[in-house]
Formats: sequence, C-alpha cells, structure tokens
Amino acid sequence: MLKFDFSLAFQETLESGLSFSELTSSSDEAVSALEQVLDSRPGFISLLEDSSIVSLVERQNDWLKSFEDFVVIGIGGSALGNAALHSALRPLNWNSPGFERGGFCRVFIMDNVDPELISSLIDELNLGKTIFNVISKSGETAESMANYLIVRDHIRKNGLEATKHFVFTTDPEKGALNQIAESEGIRKLPIPENVGGRFSVLSAVGLLSAFSEGIDISALHEGAKYGLERYARNDFKSNPMLVNALLHYLYLRKKHNISVMMPYSNKLYLLADWYRQLWAESLGKKFDVRGKTINVGQTPVKALGAVDQHSQIQLYNEGPKDKIVTFLKVESFSKNFKIPSLHQDVESLSYLSGKHLSELLNSELAGTALALSENGVPNLTISFPLVDAFHVGEFIVFYELMTATMGALLKVNPYDQPGVELGKKITYALMGRDGYDDIRQRYQERDSWRFEI
Repeated sequence: MLKFDFSLAFQETLESGLSFSELTSSSDEAVSALEQVLDSRPGFISLLEDSSIVSLVERQNDWLKSFEDFVVIGIGGSALGNAALHSALRPLNWNSPGFERGGFCRVFIMDNVDPELISSLIDELNLGKTIFNVISKSGETAESMANYLIVRDHIRKNGLEATKHFVFTTDPEKGALNQIAESEGIRKLPIPENVGGRFSVLSAVGLLSAFSEGIDISALHEGAKYGLERYARNDFKSNPMLVNALLHYLYLRKKHNISVMMPYSNKLYLLADWYRQLWAESLGKKFDVRGKTINVGQTPVKALGAVDQHSQIQLYNEGPKDKIVTFLKVESFSKNFKIPSLHQDVESLSYLSGKHLSELLNSELAGTALALSENGVPNLTISFPLVDAFHVGEFIVFYELMTATMGALLKVNPYDQPGVELGKKITYALMGRDGYDDIRQRYQERDSWRFEI
C-alpha cells in the first residue's frame, strides 16, 4: 500500500503553523465531509463498483492488435489522465522508434490546438497503422473537435476509411460524436453521465489507451478498489486521506493558498499534472453550494525533484509562507545505477562512490523536506513501494476522494466548472458559432477600449 508521512506538517516540528491538537479537534468535521461524499454516490465511485468497464475495454483487444500507434484526441480531463498513466506505467522511452514494445502501441496525446504541435505529431505517424480515440463527453469540445476534423481530413486524403481508424469515447446517448458514430458505424465507448472529465481516468477515457500499450488495467482497477476500501473508512486516525484533506483545509484557512506536488520521479511527474487539474477545477469556486460568494480555492503547483530544487525551492524556503508541499517518493525503482568509484582522490566527489542514484535522489527528497520544515513550510511525503498499476490506481482514488471531501469541507460543488464554461461560450462567440450572437456583441463592445504597446 501507499505510505504517508505527515511528521513535518505540524507546529510540533515546524515551530509554527498547525498543531496536531488543532487537527484532531476538527476530525469530526472531516469525517462528516467524507460521509457526505459517500452518501451522494459520485460517479467515480460507481466506476469501481462495476468491473464491466474493464472487460469492455479488454474486448477491444483483437482490433487494437492491428495498430502500432494510438492517439488520444482530447483536452483537460480527456487527456491528462491518459498522459499520466502512459508516463507512470510505461518506460520513459516507450515511444522511441527503436524500443521493443512487444506488439503494443505507442501512445500520443493530441491535447492542444497549437498548429506546430499538431503538424509534428501527424508527421510522426504512419496513418495506416494509427487509431485515433476522440474523447469528448459533450461531443462539442472546440479544441478536440477541431483536431478531429483535421485528422479526419488527413485520413480521407490518404484513402483510408474513418470507421477503421477512429473510436469515439463520448456520451452514450447524445452529442455530436454520438450522432456521427451512429450514422457512420464508428466504434464508440461510453463516458457515464455522472462522471466528469477530471474524474474519468478509470473509465474508458483512460483505460483504452492504457490497454493499447499493454498496461494491466485489471491491476489498475483492483488498486483503485483497494484504495476506495482503505480511504472511505470513517475512522480518522487510520485514514490518511481524511488526515490529508483536513490538513489542506486547515492550512488553507491559515492562508496557505498554494499546494505544491513534487514527485522525486520523472515517471510520476504527469500525475502531478493530473492532480493540478483535479484540485484547481474542482475546488476553485466563486460561490458555495448556497450561492454565497466566497472566491475560494488552493492553487496547485507542480515541481520535479531534484530538478526544481535548483529553481523553485529557494522561493519555498525563504519566500511567503503560503504553501503546503506534498512529496512523492519511490522506494524501489525498476532501474538503478551504482555510481562508479572514480576520482577517489577528489574529496568532493569520492563520497558518491558506490552509492546508487536512487539513494541520492531520495536523500535529496529527505534533505529538501527537512530544509522546508526548518523554514516553517509544512510538508508531507507519499511513498510508492514501487510504481505499478496497482499503486497508481490506489493513488488516483486517494486524490479523487480527497478532492471530493475537500469540496464538502469548503461547501462547494467539486463536480462543476462554471468558470471554464464562460470561456468556452466566449470562444464559440468569437468563432462565429450560431446562438452566441449576444455574447459576441457584448465582448466586442468591451473590446472597443484597448491599450496596446
């Protein structure tokens, strides 16, 4: 199981900040918040109570075998989970041309409408050996649909059949993608109605690309189920999810408005990207559930150990005391190097001789954590015994449940994103979509006053 060390998060070791007694005295509040979440039966929990999605994805095996590349066309929650699973659970050089993948696919993520990105990605592919998974619950996401139309045109110009090279992951009953799939016979997979994009990685949204590259999605599902059993307990003292949720909530009340996630592992770095969206989009809200203006939220930041010790840690140590830091540690790496015993006559190098890189990396983590505590910065460490599908599944559920619990503590709806929707509507208006004339006129009038240099 994942391990949690909260020792450096309290006044007792920081000489400032939150005391352990403050945390425990608020434990009933955290338990009540968790019970609210469980009583509401959110969709990400329902996914784990039914293993049919795993068998549905695994039944796609025969047609996936004929492809070499798998491209995810999506954005936000339709892309970040795929990228995190790919990075964490495949070798970092998996997509390299000479890598032996044993018949499984390379996986690419088409998650922006930067024309240079799209051009470079299309140039990388043998279209005849590529499957494109277009992921959009509404079937109308502007960025994803634009990229779909561009790719579909390339498929057509190369004399290929769309039905053989596309799969749509979308709402099973409505939306543009569903309509196209039904009329043209394109393969489709469902996004459950009660599962939002940022909570969808353990649905077909994330599992299909993972399965195409040989990730054990059954182990991913089992790890998540285990995580749900472990982190849904209402016993505060034995539930690290409750401790962490309450810790972040109470520190937010003390003006620690920034939550840093810092993996000491390149493979886990994109899990921090996934966390950023989950935490920011779920909890950054103008209104609470009663409609009162509160403008609440904790800004998530990602960093990479040991790289960002040389770029961000100076600020964390000596800058504003407005952060709480979460380190991700790997106890057992799949690969390792022993540092050669060279230059023994050079004292500043000889201490490294015979040590392993993993030992150096984890010593840097420990040193950074202690330095932060010395400077009064609360921090905690989550340790992976090893990075595999089971523990990644457990980690995903931990943060999904923690985010929902934090939402209940803050009294906000963690499943909507009204601030995102406004930007979408303005984009539709600026691009000339029918039905958005009023919005276009409103912002064109505002745009009449400009200051440019």
